Amino acid sequence: MSAVEPQAVADLGTPIKGPSALGSDPRRFIRLTLTLAVTDFRLRFFGSALGYLWTLMRPLMLFGVLYIVFSEFLDFGGDVRFYPVGLLTGIVLFSFVADATNSSVRSIVMRENLVRKVEFPRLAVPLATVLTATFNLVLNLVPVFVFLLAAGGAPRWSWFQIPLLLGMLIAFVTALAMLLSALFVRARDVEPIWDVILQVLFYATPIFYTLDVVADKTDSDFVTELLVSSPFACVLQQFRHAVVDPSWQSPIEILGGRAGLLIPIGITLLLLALGSWVFAREAPRIAEDL
Repeated sequence: MSAVEPQAVADLGTPIKGPSALGSDPRRFIRLTLTLAVTDFRLRFFGSALGYLWTLMRPLMLFGVLYIVFSEFLDFGGDVRFYPVGLLTGIVLFSFVADATNSSVRSIVMRENLVRKVEFPRLAVPLATVLTATFNLVLNLVPVFVFLLAAGGAPRWSWFQIPLLLGMLIAFVTALAMLLSALFVRARDVEPIWDVILQVLFYATPIFYTLDVVADKTDSDFVTELLVSSPFACVLQQFRHAVVDPSWQSPIEILGGRAGLLIPIGITLLLLALGSWVFAREAPRIAEDL
């Protein structure tokens, strides 16, 4: 009996692996992620007369309101060079974080028909939402450069830092997307909680105010160092320093040296490890928990 059982099992053919985050074929995983992202991007503007302009209108309208209130009425910009461009940069990058994470929270639930297929790689769903948001980010950055050049800015060699900065921001957002999408399947309270956290992130990041104002109001460098320790604030501040104008303080200057960058980088890596672990652990049971 014991000699027959292995042969009987071999006759059944190639064993089928159970559901997982990445699936059994990396190329299929990448192809599915790209297909989902491109499809979502096209469907977002399907049937719309203005198409992509609607996505562009949201950050521009928010920029207009914040610029009038904080620059014209409250004089938050002060003597900061290219303050309007720095403000628009903050809004565009924050819109990317909000768009990618908000979409990822419900992404698994919205793709229930795909997730219930055994061989479908679960991680393709939240990664596709991040990729779709990245497409929008690239398009939304065009007005930033248009405003910068129109205001008198000029291309600099430091613009080559842009891919690295966007890569760090995408890594940070991807970690959050994995974590939020996996946790939402079990706990639907994740969505309102994340809405609150996003609002806190918006006001706790120097988007419409400058770090000089914070240092003057608090009479201490500790608060500014604490704010820039956030991965998002670190990328935003370096983006302004490298792209908008060198007069914007870099995170290295604020944190007192390159060693200070280990804090936001460490937080990002920790979130990536945590998000990957949680998603891989939950992936086999996602279909049953829906």
